[in-house]
Amino acid sequence: MFWTRSFITTLKEAPESAESVSHRLMLRANMVRMLVAGVYSYLPLGFKVLSNIEAIIRDEINKTGALELLLPGLQPLELWQRTGRDELMGETMFRFDDRRGRKLCLGPTHEEVITELAANFVKSYRDMPFTLYQIQTKYRDELRPRFGIVRSCEFIMKDAYSFDRDRKGLDEVYEKMRVAYENIFKRCGLKFVSVKADSGFIGGDLSHEFLVQAESGEDTLYRCKVCLEIKSEKDAEIENCPHCKSDMEKLSALEVGHIFKLGDKYSKMLGVKFLDESGAQQVVQMGCYGIGVSRLIAAVIEQNHDLDGIIWPKGVAPFDVLILPVNISDNDIMQKSHMLHDELEKKGFKVLLDDRDERAGVKFKDADLIGIPARITIGNKWAKDKKLEIRQRRSKESKDIEDSMLLEELNRCLG
Repeated sequence: MFWTRSFITTLKEAPESAESVSHRLMLRANMVRMLVAGVYSYLPLGFKVLSNIEAIIRDEINKTGALELLLPGLQPLELWQRTGRDELMGETMFRFDDRRGRKLCLGPTHEEVITELAANFVKSYRDMPFTLYQIQTKYRDELRPRFGIVRSCEFIMKDAYSFDRDRKGLDEVYEKMRVAYENIFKRCGLKFVSVKADSGFIGGDLSHEFLVQAESGEDTLYRCKVCLEIKSEKDAEIENCPHCKSDMEKLSALEVGHIFKLGDKYSKMLGVKFLDESGAQQVVQMGCYGIGVSRLIAAVIEQNHDLDGIIWPKGVAPFDVLILPVNISDNDIMQKSHMLHDELEKKGFKVLLDDRDERAGVKFKDADLIGIPARITIGNKWAKDKKLEIRQRRSKESKDIEDSMLLEELNRCLG
């Protein structure tokens, strides 16, 4: 990919309305653009990151045996009235009548829709267990959208739903999902904590939420200043570490995932029943498992940045390596830049070549801003000694190397 064809136009400063570091950097790097408050377009650079996160999620969730599907965003309000959650959601739900007079809503979540679907499928104990999931846009009429894509009116979520004949089966899939979530967040380069949580308007008798330290978070964590033990505010305000008795510091935290043991809450209300081996009618046991997919982009940036810009972990980075020719009017430099671009792409690397006619200082600043893990600079050292400079974005360490060392050093930078 060439920069001049990449639709990346960086900003020196973020708008004053940008409240958090992730929001400021996403705007400056031209990853997203606001259409109206709480509604964002994902531009090519941001969409690449979003797609990488979705790929990680799909890989880990598929390993649990879950099957992907896609449910309607447009939902009959009557379905929500049957569970009473239309009143719980209140004005947060987008509601309207269509031209036929049907009362509809834009789905803020999909428990009702998936349960209604299962009610038409499950008849016998032989029909279970199964887990279905989707990655889809949700809609909530937030009174006060904040922090860019963190709290928005339109956002992307992965939501999975499990259906089991008994509590034992629910417990097993719940544990599988908990492990999958840990793997997802680790692969995204996040430091996180899992805590027991209030099930809120989703319901159920047990839930865990996954929190990351983030400036834009609206939850609270307490971290020990000495042993780094972390507790949530669910444990009430904590002054001393329960582990080493040292002082605790209060941190803002962002929820990036939540898993629920729903039990029979929705299956009872919406009639998801089955016949067991003895012919007796039983109620299906359900679980629900959500990840804020678009919110993960902000979480990754909040935990992976410095004063110069974003520092992408390899798993979610839009590109692996940036090739930066210092002088595009030098034919030898540009020939080498294009050759490297093509060779690395053939070897499976995601490559961006900065072919802009810009000053070197501008290119270096933009390289740090968009945060690609490795940078190869081709400049005077190549012209004089046939040496390339390779630089790791995270450590800022750079080396002058010969061609023969490039792959080894590149893999080290991306390791």
